[in-house]
Amino acid sequence: MPVAPSQSAHNATRQAVSIARHEAKYVIPHALLPKIRSFIAPYCQPDPNCTGAPPEYVITTMQLDTHDLSLHHAKDRESWNRFKLRVRTYGTDNSSPIFAEIKRKLQGMVVKSRARVPRDKWCADLVLDPKRKVDIPFRSDKEAVAFLEFLRLTREIGAVPTVLIRYIRESYISVVDEYARVTFDRNLLYQPTNSWEFWGSDKAWKPIDTSLFQNKLQSFSGHVMELKSLPNVPRWMIEMIRELDLVRTGHCKYSNALWIESLFRATTDTPMYAEELMNP
Repeated sequence: MPVAPSQSAHNATRQAVSIARHEAKYVIPHALLPKIRSFIAPYCQPDPNCTGAPPEYVITTMQLDTHDLSLHHAKDRESWNRFKLRVRTYGTDNSSPIFAEIKRKLQGMVVKSRARVPRDKWCADLVLDPKRKVDIPFRSDKEAVAFLEFLRLTREIGAVPTVLIRYIRESYISVVDEYARVTFDRNLLYQPTNSWEFWGSDKAWKPIDTSLFQNKLQSFSGHVMELKSLPNVPRWMIEMIRELDLVRTGHCKYSNALWIESLFRATTDTPMYAEELMNP
């Protein structure tokens, strides 16, 4: 796996944000990656947080949900207005800060807010104990508000750690647009969790892009491309979609992890979009 990018690099670009943006996912065959990289080269540069060639870093996400998985089911039903609660860190050497995030889907647009928490400040009591003082050196009032909103929503719905998701992300940032990104995610892994502070056992990771997906979902190859931009999607993105005949598809790592885990536990929790792909 790639090494973790430096903490200063994360601090430079992973700021608390709250902007409406457009996101679209595509499952990409491995053979198509060189063409996409070539197409975006005039418009994008490697994400400065990445290392290596191709430019990559490791993401580990703690997905929060209620005991009855209400956030998962809101996604599965494609609720018009919904949100996710997640906690994210980068790399594998335990040096990255922790990022508490709310990702809202509002009438087709994505609005994400995040707050950076130093790793030595992150603990279960920080989230769960309403009497605990939030003594964190946030970089802005906006970031402080984002964290308080994260705490409010988490406590209000009783969200708890449910699943850890880990994957390798290849990432590019536009140099010609105010905001636009192209990312490719591979080596998708998960493991169930109930801890606020444990980031996974090396021996417990299970693949999300399994042979089951390879056999049943013929288009799935283990590379999930995301195109992200402001509401006015760049023309070059639209031209790339048309020229390469890309087909947008649903692919939620969290829901897919729950589905695979349900196979082990003999429960029925298959995402609706997965059922459609398995039964064309």
